[in-house]
Amino acid sequence: MSRGRSKWLLPVTVLLSLVLGLLPLPELLTPFRPYWLALVAAYWVIEEPNRAGLGFAFLCGLLADLTFGGLLGEQALRLVVMAFILDRFRARLRFFPLSQQALAIGGLLLNDRIVSAAIHLALGQAQLPAAFWWAPLVGLCLWAPLFLVLDALRLGRRTG
Repeated sequence: MSRGRSKWLLPVTVLLSLVLGLLPLPELLTPFRPYWLALVAAYWVIEEPNRAGLGFAFLCGLLADLTFGGLLGEQALRLVVMAFILDRFRARLRFFPLSQQALAIGGLLLNDRIVSAAIHLALGQAQLPAAFWWAPLVGLCLWAPLFLVLDALRLGRRTG
């Protein structure tokens, strides 16, 4: 049962993360929107490295670039950088308690903002407002519940 479930779970979670990224938010909350796709991709890179690696991150990023209408390749690059770092430290990170994993994911999300700012600076584009730097903190706070839900779905356990 869980084997069949895991085949559809990865693409469904990626699509759901893209939908969450498209949902309109009040203007006051927009800077705090977590990078859902990065959180979901991080989970899969950590837990299913045979199915989700650098190629997976690149394809997710290209799909996000097309979905959100940004600079083609920007999110692909950002997700590949994140997946590379996760893949490099996966063996250690997997066995961290969730609180330490959340700190590491928060650091990766902060690194993602830095990579994004560097891309925008290199291309002479406007930088994001300062409030957008709070989003990695929101992602850090969401990591543990997201991890637990995805883990329960992947392993076929009941969450309630």
